[in-house]
Amino acid sequence: MIVTLTANPSIDRTVNLVGRLERGTVLRAAATHSDPGGKGVNVARALTSAGVAAVAVLPGNEGDPLLTALSEHGIEHVTVATSGPARTNITITEPDGTTTKVNEPGVVMSAESLADLQSEIIERGSRAEWVVLSGSLPPGIPTDWYATLVEALRSASCRVAVDTSDAPLLALAERFPAAAPDLVKPNSEELAQLTGADGQLLEESALRGDPTATAHAGRQLVDRGVEAVLATLGAAGAVLVTEAGAWWATPPPIVARSTVGAGDSSLAGYLAAHMSGATPADCLRSAVAYGSAAAALPGTTLPTPDHVDIDAVTVTALSSPAPDPA
Repeated sequence: MIVTLTANPSIDRTVNLVGRLERGTVLRAAATHSDPGGKGVNVARALTSAGVAAVAVLPGNEGDPLLTALSEHGIEHVTVATSGPARTNITITEPDGTTTKVNEPGVVMSAESLADLQSEIIERGSRAEWVVLSGSLPPGIPTDWYATLVEALRSASCRVAVDTSDAPLLALAERFPAAAPDLVKPNSEELAQLTGADGQLLEESALRGDPTATAHAGRQLVDRGVEAVLATLGAAGAVLVTEAGAWWATPPPIVARSTVGAGDSSLAGYLAAHMSGATPADCLRSAVAYGSAAAALPGTTLPTPDHVDIDAVTVTALSSPAPDPA
């Protein structure tokens, strides 16, 4: 069983435009649709589609359209009461795949709701193989809450994966190694936040066929106690770094339609493979196959196994980056 935590869930409404997005004009939509969202919810959706047992833990109240949507998608979920309905995020996609997102901040979480949510995730973590802490934090939650959860979950038998950014990510890193998770999944910008690297350079170098800088940045986190770093690099694929080595996976050629949910799908692909006992290289292969499949789908649509071509992903073992000198 994989448990995902989404502290700031949403209804994700996608608007597919007929033409380009132009500010200050009246635009026409070719289609619109809504899905249950939030990074942890997305991971649970992709895992459930892949036949992997997953439960999404999130704040939510009876009658909230988000919970109705989760039920309609067949996503097992557990909620704690909160101060209001889930936020609505807007995704605007253009015909060439360019995506613009407008995310609401979310409702303020009370101290009581926060305590209930923390108790729920720790209790379920004691019976899970993985706990995924994913996404932004709503108003009212301390920025170091993920670090607190990772430390609390160390007494459980589960592994912990974290996928977040900005202040919560930096607060987590400040408490390494005590709060170092089993897996972190940064994109190039987030890896730069953690290591001081140039995020644009990391991705551009990998696109030119040289992921060495990304591997070295990932090694810095492994040296600080993280067991595995899954660094996603958009069209350049992803790099996995562990104590045992480093690997780079490149995706098959696709026509990108929307990048929304691609990182969440990559994490789901990695975890699904890990649950099956796959090697690190094959976990990475699955991650990139799921991420590229998501990018080829419109809006917030997430891939099912029918969309995923594992064999089309190329994995290359990299020279293990040396530890930074003390």
